[in-house]
Amino acid sequence: MSATGIVPIFYHSSIEITKNIVKACYKGGIRVFEFTNRGDFAYEVFGELSKFVNKECSELILGVGSIVDAPTASLYIQLGANFIVSPLFNSDVARVVNRRLVPYIPGCGSVSEVGLAQEVGCDLCKIFPGDLLGTTFVKSIKAPMPWSLLMVTGGVKPEKDNIKSWFSAGATCVGIGSSFFPKETIVNREWNKISEMCSYALKIFNEVME
Repeated sequence: MSATGIVPIFYHSSIEITKNIVKACYKGGIRVFEFTNRGDFAYEVFGELSKFVNKECSELILGVGSIVDAPTASLYIQLGANFIVSPLFNSDVARVVNRRLVPYIPGCGSVSEVGLAQEVGCDLCKIFPGDLLGTTFVKSIKAPMPWSLLMVTGGVKPEKDNIKSWFSAGATCVGIGSSFFPKETIVNREWNKISEMCSYALKIFNEVME
């Protein structure tokens, strides 16, 4: 995540659409992808996606987001999740993932939450919701705690000024959801457009980090 900077976040009930989305992102240079646990039987879609990624996108690190409890985290780890992301911090999830040596990225909305997450072994913390907390919040954490690694999610867009503002503030990486995947693009199956957006976002990241 530190190396690539950009993490697409996506969920769809159709495994075929999900495969095409992941493949399009991979084609655009993406090497870390977060599938969100949001719909009924989402774990079944993820199980098939995990097998697909192992065969078709061998360099991709595939994780799962929207995990709020330890049993669900265990389920997805069994299905091949390489990392677990939460909208909140749950110490029970931390115990489960640490036992399996799987990274846990909890959602944090205060300096104290970031500190507690770091105490239980979370190297990377998710700043959520990013659009509400803003770039000033990221700067405020990095000032007294410069060692903090932060992933901003919520309100991040594949636009130069937006992406640049988060990394300039001190973000380690950013998660981008709906802005990467317009409904019209999915309905029309314009996978190349998604690849192009991914390539553009990665280009911005590399320019900012130079």
